Parts: sequence; C-alpha cells; structure tokens
Amino acid sequence: MEGILGRKVGMTQIYAANGAVVPVTVVKAGPCLVVQRKTAAADGYEAVQLGLVEERPAKVARIGKPLAGHFAKAGVAPMRRVMEFGLGEGEEVKAGDEVKATIFNEREYVDVVATSKGKGFQGVVKRHGFRGGRATHGSMFHRAPGSIGASAFPSRVFPGMRAGGRMGGERVTVKNLQVIKVDADQNLIYLRGAVPGPKNGYLAIKHAKRG
Repeated sequence: MEGILGRKVGMTQIYAANGAVVPVTVVKAGPCLVVQRKTAAADGYEAVQLGLVEERPAKVARIGKPLAGHFAKAGVAPMRRVMEFGLGEGEEVKAGDEVKATIFNEREYVDVVATSKGKGFQGVVKRHGFRGGRATHGSMFHRAPGSIGASAFPSRVFPGMRAGGRMGGERVTVKNLQVIKVDADQNLIYLRGAVPGPKNGYLAIKHAKRG
C-alpha cells in the first residue's frame, strides 16, 4: 500500500531515548476503507481508492447520488475524503478492506501531501522573499518589487514575473519526514517536523520515494 489518508491533529514535542526534545506533528491516519480496486486488466494500472472514516459520517444528501451509488457498490458508508494510491503487484485488496496506520513503521521516512494554509493577497516581500529597500533616510522604497521590465524595449512585462498575488492554498508535498512513533490503538502517527495545512486539515501520507 502506497499510503493512507489522515487529518492533522497539531504539533507537540516528545523526548527521545537520549533525552533530546523532538518536535513532532500528530496525524490521525485512518482508519481508511477501500472504496474501489483498480487493476491493470480493467483500468491499465494497479491502484486502490481509499476513503477516510471519520467520527461524523458524511450525509448522502450532501455528496450527491452518483457518489452515493459509488459507495453503495463498494458496500461502505459515504465518506467526505477519497483519494487514490498506488498498489504493488501481487497485493490482494478488495472493496471494504480496512487500512490502518500500522502500514508504516517507526524510523521510516514518508512524504506528506496536503493543501497549504491560505494567506490571501500578499506582497513580494512575504510571497517571494524579496529583500526590499532601505528603511531610513527617506528612501520611500520599502517593500516595492523594483523594476519589472525595460521601458523602451520590449516595453512590456514578461509572463511569469514575480509579483504580489494570492499566496498559499496550494498542493504541497513535504518529502522525507521521519516517523517517530506509531500509535496503533488510536491510529496516530507522529512525524518529525511540520507538515502543510491547518489543524484538522486533510492530508495524505505516502512511503518516501527517495528517502
């Protein structure tokens, strides 16, 4: 199984065996149910569609009849968050099977995919890390972007020029985070460091490809 769905609980710190303080992000990973099994013969590739089981189940009226029929075909209750994960050859998985946090081991490295926090419209200093102008001696040039193109030629702004705009709210992948602890009873995974997104935000944890 390539990965699992979960929700970000928040950050805390735990103590390692040598007494060092380790900052960790707590993720409630699963339990997830298999909604659909895709095969190379029928779909051209091996994958599995997982749905995240939550304390408050989704209502059929809010997900629509097409998705309700999709869940009914798998024999599972409707779920808000569904995502597809790759599957290795020879793995026997069918609709309705349960996937838990125990697919990961301690000291293992994982990749986390989530949606970053939305920051709204921001300037170039915050959005792109521009240095800005001097703050004193009446410069009147503090957080402006500076020149964005020549006047005579080409007399236009090239596409892709870094400028102010909407920041955040994008799909972000953080690679090679170490699994510090796995709580199988409560389906909790403790990841070293920070992960994208707000508290209670959805995310996907995958086995690291280049860990």
